[in-house]
Amino acid sequence: LLEAVDAMGFREPTPVQKATIPPALEGKDIIACAQTGTGKTAAYLLPILQNMISRDQIGKGTACLVLVPTRELAVQIDQQFQGFAYFAGAVSVTVYGGGDSVGWYYQKKALTEGVDFVIATPGRLLSHLALGYVDFSHLKYLVLDEADKMLDMGFFDDNMRIISLLPTERQTILLSATMPAPIRQLAKKIMKNPFEVSIAISRPAENITQAAYFTDDAEKIHLIGRLLKGKNLRSVLIFCSTKKDVRQVEKELQKDGFQVRGIQSDLDQPLREEIMRDFRNRKFQILVATDILSRGIDIDGIELVINYHVPSDPEDYIHRIGRTARADADGLAITFVNKAERRKFERIERFLGQKIYIVPM
Repeated sequence: LLEAVDAMGFREPTPVQKATIPPALEGKDIIACAQTGTGKTAAYLLPILQNMISRDQIGKGTACLVLVPTRELAVQIDQQFQGFAYFAGAVSVTVYGGGDSVGWYYQKKALTEGVDFVIATPGRLLSHLALGYVDFSHLKYLVLDEADKMLDMGFFDDNMRIISLLPTERQTILLSATMPAPIRQLAKKIMKNPFEVSIAISRPAENITQAAYFTDDAEKIHLIGRLLKGKNLRSVLIFCSTKKDVRQVEKELQKDGFQVRGIQSDLDQPLREEIMRDFRNRKFQILVATDILSRGIDIDGIELVINYHVPSDPEDYIHRIGRTARADADGLAITFVNKAERRKFERIERFLGQKIYIVPM
């Protein structure tokens, strides 16, 4: 499982993953308030897969059912599942309507023979259940993903009918972006002393202008020079993903004559405090930092934030650019995006629910 996680590029857990994975591994029922784009799918797939592996539950009948509101979400979850389960040998099927007879019979064959994971929309799953060949007697895990959306789409009764056919001795995980009263009532009916996770979703301040440049790594340092030269910017913060890049960017900008300092975890605490004090007092213009500062720094007057690399987590992006436009001032946030970072950048846009302006090169 760790090999698959590494191969898929996961390095640091998101807040919802940090909060959800430990109690999920302990087998607790969980009710999690988390939006799309927070890493919630991995937050339940990983612990369920880990427990299936450690308890020798793979290949012993359907162990997990994931109920979702839409075909698109079912496919998206299945893609992640196949990545995580690549080395474990676990098998899944997506069950949703709207396809042809070939799709129906493929679903029927998989459900009849038994697969480890079933990822289904409620209506289509009920159609299969009504025909009597679906065996959920070995089911150990139930997930309801985007429960509020299923409620909005009228699937509440369908879900209750499905759940009534499942073993009562199981782990149940419910995820929802909001927690209206009917979702709370559902949780009381189907869960046992659930562990609650609530991840507050932040949004960038409206007075931050966001833009991005599609460029390659070799051009990034020159692009900083072009952006800063001739501008009367008193306070600029540049975020890099690694300590090595902090040192490199600091060195190159010093060569170009900028007043710049770098800060990262290798520096001892007194020196870090001195650099921060000098930056606050405007003794130099540019501070280059790792994410060590993305959440802890609170300095008014930062006019420009540059993401030298695209952060892996959309929440980290929000925290980074939130260092500017403080105390109702206007701010500018620019992100450099190389070809390999495009997917991470698009994930941030999906999380924000908006397109970020791409500056022509």
